[in-house]
Amino acid sequence: MNKTANITAQKWQEISVDVLREKYAKGDEQKLDADAMVAAIRARVARALAAVESAPAKHETAFLEAQEKGFIAGGRVNSAAGAGIKNVTLINCFVQPVGDSVSGTVDGKVGIYHALRQAAETMRRGGGVGYDFSSIRPRGAKVAGTNSSASGPVSYMHVFNQSCATVESAGARRGAQMGVLRVDHPDIEEFISAKRTKGQLSNFNISVGVSDDFMQAVDKNADFDLVHKAEPVESTGKAGDLWIYKTVNARALWATIMRNTYEAAEPGILFLDRINAENNLHYCEVIEATNPCGEIPIPDHGCCCLGSMNLTRFVRDPFGNATFDFDGFIGVVTTAVRMLDNVLDATVWPLEEQAAEAANKRRIGLGYTGLGDALIMLGLRYDSGEAREFAADLTRQMRDAAYRASIALAQEKGAFPLFEAEEFLQSGMAKRLPDDIRAAIAGHGLRNSHLLSIAPTGTISLAFGDNCSGGIEPAFSWFYDRKKRSADDELISYRMEDHAYRIYRETGGDIDNLPESFVGAMDIAALDHMKMQAVIQPYICAAISKTVNVPVDFAFEAFEDLYLAAWKAGLKGITTYRPNDVTGSVLSLSVDTPTDMSAPMDRPAQLEGNTYKIRWPESEHAIYITINDVVSDGKRRPFEVFINSKNMEHFAWTVALTRMISAVFRRGGDVSFVVEELKAVFDPRGGAWMGGKYIPSILAAIGGVIEEHLVAIGFMEAGAALKADPEAQVSVQPRGPACPKCGQYAMRMAEGCMTCAECGHSKCG
Repeated sequence: MNKTANITAQKWQEISVDVLREKYAKGDEQKLDADAMVAAIRARVARALAAVESAPAKHETAFLEAQEKGFIAGGRVNSAAGAGIKNVTLINCFVQPVGDSVSGTVDGKVGIYHALRQAAETMRRGGGVGYDFSSIRPRGAKVAGTNSSASGPVSYMHVFNQSCATVESAGARRGAQMGVLRVDHPDIEEFISAKRTKGQLSNFNISVGVSDDFMQAVDKNADFDLVHKAEPVESTGKAGDLWIYKTVNARALWATIMRNTYEAAEPGILFLDRINAENNLHYCEVIEATNPCGEIPIPDHGCCCLGSMNLTRFVRDPFGNATFDFDGFIGVVTTAVRMLDNVLDATVWPLEEQAAEAANKRRIGLGYTGLGDALIMLGLRYDSGEAREFAADLTRQMRDAAYRASIALAQEKGAFPLFEAEEFLQSGMAKRLPDDIRAAIAGHGLRNSHLLSIAPTGTISLAFGDNCSGGIEPAFSWFYDRKKRSADDELISYRMEDHAYRIYRETGGDIDNLPESFVGAMDIAALDHMKMQAVIQPYICAAISKTVNVPVDFAFEAFEDLYLAAWKAGLKGITTYRPNDVTGSVLSLSVDTPTDMSAPMDRPAQLEGNTYKIRWPESEHAIYITINDVVSDGKRRPFEVFINSKNMEHFAWTVALTRMISAVFRRGGDVSFVVEELKAVFDPRGGAWMGGKYIPSILAAIGGVIEEHLVAIGFMEAGAALKADPEAQVSVQPRGPACPKCGQYAMRMAEGCMTCAECGHSKCG
């Protein structure tokens, strides 16, 4: 039997069906079974993208076949193309300018609040946004017009952060944001530590834009000037047109950046000089920022038009005499380029400036997903030289096929308007192209200024790829259990499996003795993660979203060396993730132990508890609060809460409240925020006096009772401070922060973005 990696020949995983129905199916599509639903989505996308062609029927068939064979359009395309949703963009992300003015335009960049309005409009239509805040004058700089001093870029980032939290993106998705600050900005030290406190700038990823001059100063242990165009109150002099605010030791500043990244997972690093030196459009634009996940460095008003090739669909006879179907792969790449080029014409643009930018350059970003699983199915360890050699050759062939397809489109439809052959062919990417492709570009032009990018693909890989490994990442775990509540409130558990593991199991593989190629993200050395990115980057004209996972005990000196090695290897940026107190721990998953990622504790047959009675002055009946605890080694921790009252006015919200609090308690970890949140609730009708103290609301009164109980059992110190060692741990530790969508403690860093392993939610979309 020829074992092919074709998910349509298998029963769909329930997780894939759930995500398809929730995120991508529209209208009547949601009523269909899995096979019919995905077929309907693909047909809708094919029809919508073919509609801009002169012969729609011909291309609709080709576009449908490309999706069936392994091309997955970006999430926004699958969600909205042809769905009849007005004013929703098909583009995932943008970069927007922010100038050094409250409302005016300076050096071609709109003022801060104008930029805020543009960003809000973009996020409302479904796009994430990246910004370079370096133009904003530093904290304390002169503001001559108002005879005052500036508050600095970080203060305005909080304004953007709050706007993002308020404006809901299309499809009930919060907008993602990337904030960039140049390493020579005088407020860089404030910026790099801006997310050290939990909850700060939670709607931002942040990255430092690093120059080669700075990295060379780090290498030489030299001094480095922090400068800006805006005049400071006090200055140490000028360097050309820039005021010198401060001179620092470059290596010390680098160590501060590294320490924050080591301990809090941010900021990321963007090697800006490398990005601009390699830019195909080096002759007509300057890139200062990226989209929220870093895979598309783009200029002001630039966009990310994304799609991915599912590599697992091109593996033939996996785990046997496995081969990769390069001919089939190249054929689908050719069609995919045309589809993404059509997205630029089919989409709604949030802003006129974005439409103009896209029309002039026609940037697209074709990448792939499932590399980790494809390597497993081919019998190659992700961290081996053979795997890197295969990945580099695969990416080279994708690059050549994509550029040839864009040349053919230029002959048919015309080159992008800002194309200048001589200048274009001097770019770093163009110099590495084969001679025949360079000659064809010179003779016929190119339809798209940029063609390749490897983006985060967590959700589309889950939905359309049978939970294959995302992007260029290795798989994180082979399987785990997911729990969800049914319509009648029953907790149902079902297995989620990695695609490669599932193929191996369903074709008779010995799951107790997995082949050597089954190597997971946490089993791969940090340097080997980086090496994979380094061998692929020369063939990608944009950038790559990749997370280098490092263990908690990874030495700080080795961590610093990893970033220096990335710079010397020619990467455009690097993101690492080490378990930490700010973003949370990473759950280590073994092959032979099925693990429930949500991990609620099973309810013991007997619990210890206390019941408390309070009477709200305005209520006729008393409220009874019962708190039950689990006991382990003589120590107690809260497990569940019941709130009862004869007052029916309180019934609905007390039931909801008790379920919410109990769910939080069962997740384990620091639950002191429950007390803090309850005690902070103010009733707009006014509070009441109880026991000689003013209590702002009935919820605050309940929070006070819970706090007293937790202090009494020794679980918390007074004042809502969790004790250092609250024992009676739950059976599985949470990965990290709670997911803002499903509430599960399953957030982890994947492909440069915090992603929920439970429901697939990602602030990067």
